[in-house]
Amino acid sequence: MYPLNQLRSLIPRCFFLSLLLPLSFFIFLSLKSTTFLNKPTLKIRPGYTSYDNYIHHQLHKTTNPKLRQIWTTRDWDRKIRVFSQFFSDLKDKKLISNSSKSLCVGARVGQEVEALKRVGVWDSIGLDLVPYPPLVIRGDFHYQPFDDETFDFEFSNVFDHALYPEKFVGEIQRTLKVDGVCVLHVALRRRSDKYSANDLYSVEPLVKLFDGSDFVYSRKVDGFGLDTEVVFRKRKPIQRS
Repeated sequence: MYPLNQLRSLIPRCFFLSLLLPLSFFIFLSLKSTTFLNKPTLKIRPGYTSYDNYIHHQLHKTTNPKLRQIWTTRDWDRKIRVFSQFFSDLKDKKLISNSSKSLCVGARVGQEVEALKRVGVWDSIGLDLVPYPPLVIRGDFHYQPFDDETFDFEFSNVFDHALYPEKFVGEIQRTLKVDGVCVLHVALRRRSDKYSANDLYSVEPLVKLFDGSDFVYSRKVDGFGLDTEVVFRKRKPIQRS
C-alpha cells in the first residue's frame, strides 16, 4: 500500500498523463494527414542532366528494333482493335466525328492513327520523335510543328513521357481549335515503365494544366497498362476590352 501523501502526488500525474496521451495521438494523426495531403500528385522523375539526355533516353525505346518489330506485327491488329473501340465510343458521345481533323500525340508506329481512319476519321495523323510514314510524322510533343488551332481532336497515351507536362498540355491547347476535344489515357493506379518522365497520382494536376479547357469527364479504362481516360474541351478565350 502507498502512503496517503504518495497517493495524493500520483493522482495529478495520472490525470496529466490521461490528457497527454490522447493529445499526442491526435497530433500524430494530424501530422500523418498533413503528410498525405501534401503528397505530390504529379512528380517529375529525376535523373535527366539535359533535354538532349532526355530525348536520347526516349529514342532508346522508340528506335529499339525488337520493339518496333513487335509494334508492327504481333501488336498491330490487337492495338488497332482496342483503339477502334475507344474511338467508336467517343463518336457515340459526339466528341469526335468523321470530319474531325485529328492528331495522335506520341503515336510511335501509328496504331491509333490507323484506328481513327478505320472508324471513319480519315483526316488523322500521328506525331512522334521517329516517323512512321504515312501514319506518323517526325516531331517533338513539347514543340508541336503545327499552327495554332489546327485540330478538332487530339489523343495521347504518352503523358507520362512528358518531361515538361505544362509544355505538353500547352502545345495541345495551342493547336486545338476552340471547342476541340483532347482525350488522354493515363496511369493513376500503377507506375509506368522506365522510360516515363513523370508519375501522375490523380486527375487534379491535369485539370489545372488544362487551364484553357473545360474538364468533360474521366472514367476507368483498360488501355495497355493505362487505367484512366480523361477528356477536355477547349473553351473560347475570354475577350478583354
